[in-house]
Amino acid sequence: MTQSFEAAIQAFAPALPLAVGLSGGADSTALLVACARRWPGQVQAIHVHHGLQAAADGFALQCADLCHQLGVPLILQHVDARNARGQSPEDAARQARYEAFDAVAQGSQAQPAIKSVALAQHADDQAETLLLALSRGAGVAGLAAMPARWQRAGLTWYRPLLQVAGADVRRWLLAQGIAWIEDPTNADLRYTRNRIRAQLLPALDAVFPAFRDTFARSASNAAQAAELLHEIATADLAQVGVPPRIQAVQQLSRARQANVMRWWLRQHHQTTPAAAQLAELLDQLAACTTRGHRIHIKVGRGFVVRSGAHLDWSDPAALVHGANPP
Repeated sequence: MTQSFEAAIQAFAPALPLAVGLSGGADSTALLVACARRWPGQVQAIHVHHGLQAAADGFALQCADLCHQLGVPLILQHVDARNARGQSPEDAARQARYEAFDAVAQGSQAQPAIKSVALAQHADDQAETLLLALSRGAGVAGLAAMPARWQRAGLTWYRPLLQVAGADVRRWLLAQGIAWIEDPTNADLRYTRNRIRAQLLPALDAVFPAFRDTFARSASNAAQAAELLHEIATADLAQVGVPPRIQAVQQLSRARQANVMRWWLRQHHQTTPAAAQLAELLDQLAACTTRGHRIHIKVGRGFVVRSGAHLDWSDPAALVHGANPP
């Protein structure tokens, strides 16, 4: 169920010291202010300077001014968040932010060393993420949207506002008389997420006022299903081996073949097959009944290939850069 901003902060119980991701926008500003007031001397802020727009320097100055007022140390991380070919700008920026946070966690910038990180995504962000996943035909892992708590780089990460409506966060901040930055790119309707925020969420609010709660339940159900699929994939991969034995994979149902192939590629080769690529791979596995049958299928940045009795992975880019072949 959705809850008030105050209730969410009261229920938040991270290990301290805590770092808060601070963009300078309303949500992260509210989260930092509330955490700094609740745990004085135990909170730090991390601002990631993406360098993607002229206003970025102003964002950093606003964050520095807020942290000075709160008496909170600010760690400023500069990153190159330009997207690679085939990568969305949003994904590139997100990956750059996580790498910056990881660098802080593993380095010496944070003093004292942080134990937890808090990010300010709220219930509206969760709904947007679920709608984006649906628009892309995502499976249960994508429909699980954003977790409220997870482990990364030796830290516990939290999203304590996932049950708080975005409007409630801003109401709280206005009541405190605290200013924030409006990122001009948030109004750019060329980005799908912005169109969802501006056009779909108001319509959902009018027709299904409880959509934040129902979407959150769907995401939670999808997360449980994804966890179960991961457990099955782990067990199946232990049976078929790494690299997978073709005959062992063929003994599984097609659904479990798809599940274990996705898991193998993601866990061991950091790539995810498109639906058409995975379907082609399963068709080729089914047809692989003779010694001379060849498998060579494009998946992500590389290829799944047959190597004798096994499936293997070939990454041409790694070979160009001098890595050993698989």
